[in-house]
Amino acid sequence: MRVVLLKGKQETSVVQNINACYSISSLLATTLGPRGCDKLITELNGHTTSSNDGATIIKLLDVVHPAARLLLDISTSQDVEIGDGTTTVVLIAGELLSAAKPFIHDGVHPRPLIEAFRKSCALCVDHLKKVAIKPEGARGTPEFRDRLKKLASTAMNSKLISAHKGLFSEIVVSAIEGLDEDLDLDMIGIKEVLGGSLSDSVLIDGIAFEKSFSYAGFEQLPKIFKDPIISCVHIELEKKAERDNAQVKLDDPEKYREIIEAEFKRLYTQLDDIISCGANVILSDLPVGDLATQYCAKYGVFVAGRIDSTDLKRVADATHSKIISSTSGLKAYKKKFEELKKADPDTKHAIFGTCKKFEETQVGKKRYSNFTGCPSHTARTIILRGGAEQFIKETERSLHDALEVVRRAIKAPDMVAGGGAIDMQLSCMLRKHAKTIPGKEQVFMKAFADALEIIPRQLSSNAGFDITKVMNKLRAAHTVAQSAPGKEPCWLGVDIESDSDVCDTMKSHVWEPVLIKLNAIKSATEAACMILCVDETISAPQDDAQQLREGRERQAMIKRRLDAAGMQGHVGGMQAFQGRGGK
Repeated sequence: MRVVLLKGKQETSVVQNINACYSISSLLATTLGPRGCDKLITELNGHTTSSNDGATIIKLLDVVHPAARLLLDISTSQDVEIGDGTTTVVLIAGELLSAAKPFIHDGVHPRPLIEAFRKSCALCVDHLKKVAIKPEGARGTPEFRDRLKKLASTAMNSKLISAHKGLFSEIVVSAIEGLDEDLDLDMIGIKEVLGGSLSDSVLIDGIAFEKSFSYAGFEQLPKIFKDPIISCVHIELEKKAERDNAQVKLDDPEKYREIIEAEFKRLYTQLDDIISCGANVILSDLPVGDLATQYCAKYGVFVAGRIDSTDLKRVADATHSKIISSTSGLKAYKKKFEELKKADPDTKHAIFGTCKKFEETQVGKKRYSNFTGCPSHTARTIILRGGAEQFIKETERSLHDALEVVRRAIKAPDMVAGGGAIDMQLSCMLRKHAKTIPGKEQVFMKAFADALEIIPRQLSSNAGFDITKVMNKLRAAHTVAQSAPGKEPCWLGVDIESDSDVCDTMKSHVWEPVLIKLNAIKSATEAACMILCVDETISAPQDDAQQLREGRERQAMIKRRLDAAGMQGHVGGMQAFQGRGGK
């Protein structure tokens, strides 16, 4: 294997990595906070995305530099693990690397910096656990619910839907409250319907999905059922064209007729088996043809095909139905069920589900199938409305963040004040602790403290405030609070909503789960330390010998296939086209 070593001084390599990572954090810096700007991203296929969501922007970036890709990894990890704080973790990591850059230029070895950064991170984690507010009230109480709504509002403050955060915080909390102890967000469906306004968005207590395809005769299908018997199937209820299904050579036209009649009989038998068991709503994720639709309309049964497999699974879970892939055992099931029904009239179906009401409604220009009053009581569907596709997409991303924040807040209820208040508190704590440490480590710890100020500083910058004035106010207030032993923590942060620049964000209900800040600081520190550890970049391209070996292996494989097909004579002819490198 040929290895290419990109030679250079250790200082040059580390600085190059720092510069690459800082360019990523600078790109996301202007999106932070309620006054952050959006990024308009155009892909190669012409599709454009407008968003200020850090995770979305990171996913759409085509980053080549290996060190910069580490920031993308920690942002993705933050989004998967916590659901929010993706911009925060990238900004802190970028600022930590920027704070280390002058020391690298001065000839400081990265190892002392890394040790100091890790000690600072440990101090921040301990302080966060110490000052985190443990809210009163158990799950289900009005106080607990009100706190969740405030956390959801804080998560949406920096989003495009901040003007409607009252509506959507209620929707988010109501959707989460309906889940079981596992808090599985897969049971919450988000559907997008173009048209109307954001205020027309609703939460449905059950399952709702778009009718993606309408077959001939769907107008005659019943649209409303009370206490329906629901059958979820993975069966293609459609007669395929013969050329797609099989090729049969016949010498008698009557035999062709027998084949067609057998195909009809198979389809009718499948439908009869399902309907005879009492099912009056049939759902399939495979095609349902015109013939099946008209047949079901004749017997007063609703049928829908080409349903998204995720929606079909949600319906099955919510209605306690089972997805069946064959109807061969339904006759035996029917006989057994009737016997059990005679012994106990309250016996319920084992493979069919039910709900209180099924209804097909019109939402905008689309038809939606709604299942409400499901027995599991955990399924919810949010239907988003909006005048533009990009606007609805951004709303969906904002709701995802809010849902994750509320979900995490239920599992780990401890919280801290946002708006840069907790970041300033950690920064002042580190400065105070650094004064007790001799040597260069004191300077490195102060650099870590300076890096944490990126959050309130960037919030002020994006809001158009006087950064120097705001930061001086925050430093003075937090320093006084740190110097007074036994005093309550200072929660002064950046005030975006008024002209006062700063306010007590805890009293202003700008809250965030402590888990977000804990994970962001730990992930950012580890990423920065990992990048500082890299002193050289090595590239290992594929060498010519390896390419030649792979070419010969492909040729041998082709020769074996030709020999098996009885085409040995063609191999020699193929060798003539190998070129100068072939033998």
